[in-house]
Amino acid sequence: MNRFNPVLIVAVISLMALVGCNNSEESATQTSPPASSTSETAATPAATTNPTAATPAATTNPTAGTPAATTEFAGLQGVVSNTKTAVDAGNFAKAKEEFDKFEDFWSKVEDGVKAKSAKTYKEIEDKEDEIKAGLKASAPNKQKLLTALESLNKDVTSVAKP
Repeated sequence: MNRFNPVLIVAVISLMALVGCNNSEESATQTSPPASSTSETAATPAATTNPTAATPAATTNPTAGTPAATTEFAGLQGVVSNTKTAVDAGNFAKAKEEFDKFEDFWSKVEDGVKAKSAKTYKEIEDKEDEIKAGLKASAPNKQKLLTALESLNKDVTSVAKP
């Protein structure tokens, strides 16, 4: 159970940052963001805001259980969580923007996942395609997307365990 605490913490912090940043679009367009925001940097993990910054250049193919893989899996879970929050709020543009980050993290761990469980690898790939297609639809199906995101999160969590 101890292994989930960092992931849970990252997810909660990501959700709090997303909720805090989810002010009305009017105020977002009327005020410009500050040049540097310490609280925003602290509240949002680097893996969620800048996928390339969180990944050391030397780790190109991490496997579950390594520190680099843990970072990538936390990033995947953050992307799924942020996407789910946006879908739940009915903000499909934000959800699409968030989910576009999924491949950045997935590409770094997918070979290790495939080696660990070909079945789960295929399920993740299929859910990724389903979610992308659902978010591109002219009228996205909120419930179907939430179900797919929940299933994707379970699969990612299951292979993130060492």
